[in-house]
Parts: sequence; C-alpha cells; structure tokens
Amino acid sequence: MASSTAVPSSAANAPSLKGSGKDVSTSNGMEDSVHSFKAADLVIELSQTHKAKPDLTNLVFGTVFSDHMLTIEWTSIGGWQKPHIKPFGNLSLHPACSAMHYAVQLFEGMKAYRDADDKVRLFRPMLNMNRMAKSAERACLPAFDRAELVECIRRLVQVDREWVPQSDSASLYIRPTFLGTEPSLGVKKPSRALLYVILSPVGSYFSTGAKPVSLWADSKYIRAWRGGTGDCKMGGNYGASIYAQYEAVDYGCQQVLWLYGDDHQITEVGTMNMFLFWNNENGEEELATPPLDGIILPGITRQSILELTRKWGEFKVCERYLTMADLRCALKENRVKEMFGSGTACVVSPVGRILYQGENLHIPCQEGFPQLASRLMKELTDIQYGRTQSDWSVLV
Repeated sequence: MASSTAVPSSAANAPSLKGSGKDVSTSNGMEDSVHSFKAADLVIELSQTHKAKPDLTNLVFGTVFSDHMLTIEWTSIGGWQKPHIKPFGNLSLHPACSAMHYAVQLFEGMKAYRDADDKVRLFRPMLNMNRMAKSAERACLPAFDRAELVECIRRLVQVDREWVPQSDSASLYIRPTFLGTEPSLGVKKPSRALLYVILSPVGSYFSTGAKPVSLWADSKYIRAWRGGTGDCKMGGNYGASIYAQYEAVDYGCQQVLWLYGDDHQITEVGTMNMFLFWNNENGEEELATPPLDGIILPGITRQSILELTRKWGEFKVCERYLTMADLRCALKENRVKEMFGSGTACVVSPVGRILYQGENLHIPCQEGFPQLASRLMKELTDIQYGRTQSDWSVLV
C-alpha cells in the first residue's frame, strides 16, 4: 500500500520563494493575505508503482504523465483543505460539476528544466501564479496564496524529479488546473473547487520542430473580444478555437493567425503571442507586439522578450496595434525582417508563410530560424537551463 506522511516546512531543500527573486511579489507588490492552503501542511502519498519513462525522440506534447499529482480542495464552508501529493489518477467529479457544464475552469502552463549540473529549475513561476490568480478572479473561483502554490508545485517536481528530461531540448511541462466543482446545475459562483497540478515530459511543441510555421489568417473566426476572457487562461478560449484550427489545416496551414475587428488587427498566432520585427512606417527598426488591451493573453515568454530586448537597447520595442494591411504593405516594401510567435510550450516559433485572402504572404526566414528569433531562443533557453545566471530561474 502507499504510505502517507505529513511534510513539515523543513522538508524543502531550497529556500522559500516568499520575499526572494525579481518575480516573487504578487501583482500588487504585496504578499497574499487570503486564507490559503500552506505548503507546510503538504501530505505526500507516494506511488508504489513507477511508469516507464518515454523515449524523448518520439515524445508527443502532453501525452505522457508522471507518477504523481498535486490536489487541493476548497469549499465555501471549510475553505482550503490540506494540499496532497498522491499517485497520478483519475478524478471523481459530480455529474453536475460546474466546470463541465458552464466552463468554470482555468489552467496554467509552465516548465521545469534540468541543467548541466543536474539541478532542476523553474522559469519565472510567480508570473504564472499572478496570471492564474487573475483568471481565478474572473471565473469566480477562490483566491489563494500564490507563493504557497509555487512551493507546493516545487515539492511535486521534487517528488517526480526523475521525470525531468536530461536534455536541453526537452523539459517537464507543468499544468496547474483549477475547476469549479459545484454539484448543481445552477449558474452561480461555485461553492466547491478543485485545484490540481499534473506533470508531463515534453519535447518540441510543433510537429515541424524548429521549422517556421504556416498560418491561415481569416476574420471568419474570432478568438477573443473586448470585455471577454481573452486575457485569461481559460479552457473555453482554447476549445472554441479547435474548429478554426482544423479549417486552417484544410487550407494547408499549421496554425490560425487570429484577426480582430473590421481592420483585421493581428492579435495572436495559434496559442501564442505574436511579434513582428520590421522597419516601421517611420523607417525605425522596431520589434512590435499587440498591446494588452483585454483580448491578448499576457504571456510570460512575451513579457520576457519585451524585457530582454528593451534591456538590449538596440532597436525600438513597442506594444502597438498591427493590421494585415500594415503587414502586407511592409512586405511589398521589403520592410519585414521576421515574424514569430512566443509561448511556454514553443518558446519562440518563427512564421514562414501566411495565407490571407487567397494570397500567400511569405515572411523572411533566412533558411530556418531567423536571426532575432534565434537569438531570443538562445538567451531564453540559456536562462531556463541554467547556462546563464538569472533571478528569473528558480531552483527546485
């Protein structure tokens, strides 16, 4: 049988994340004051069986899972319960569960990386927690202490440390998930909730690996709109995009370039934020990405790219609106240098072709990974895998 033991706070092998590191503070610069679960109360039930580790060369994103998972329950009467790390397994949910009927749910995506010294690292985890807390508020799910959740995740990764790939082209994907588990059909704020975290070793996100992707740009489908939930990481945003994704494939493209408004504003690339490196209308060399106006997801990789390139100070870095007319004109005038998506799963993914209004728009790619995308990929992964020291990297 599995053993169950309470884990004291002294069990952690690395210092607490509270009060340390550039990204540790919450969005308002203060510690969370909510009544929350505590990592010091963790109960660990170790699995007595261990699954075989996958072959990294044929690893398909999100199909293999580690031996354990983290679960934390909440009720409106009892509040947060003790967090549990236990053997990976199916969930038991009431058939009227509000997450299944009314999409009262959200998730996050982050990774653990193994460096050359066999240390395991997280990348800017508090930024994920800040975004998760914002999504939870929008979904009417209970507040939680963000630093405590990072500590619980860190302990889960410690337990399943052997699942972190020994490779600088693979990592352990971490999927925190938050469900409203209200056991009734009323459309209301849930009285019960479940927060859980699962782990999955992953390689390259796209089937083409590091090759440039092709996009289908059409205003027929809209990913998000102002006043909606496009700036939150909710499952409904992604489930509703699947139909358009398959239509893109029918047109010979890999992903959707999401447009918004009558002027066909460029918003996101598939499940990624979008960047355009070009000479703008004023002849300035500029890295541009759409602003966070409520329809754009505030990506952690997006923020990291903006901070890195602003620190370089080599060209203008701008959050601004971009339209397909802007892009088409710039291509005709040979002002486009690169275009790429960014995200946790892919890090940086260059764009090679856009199908728009029956015309193939070819984006410069310099025979594979273009120069800026390549530089960003290297600088980000050097931090993630510990080759470059940075307070963005948190030891597990």
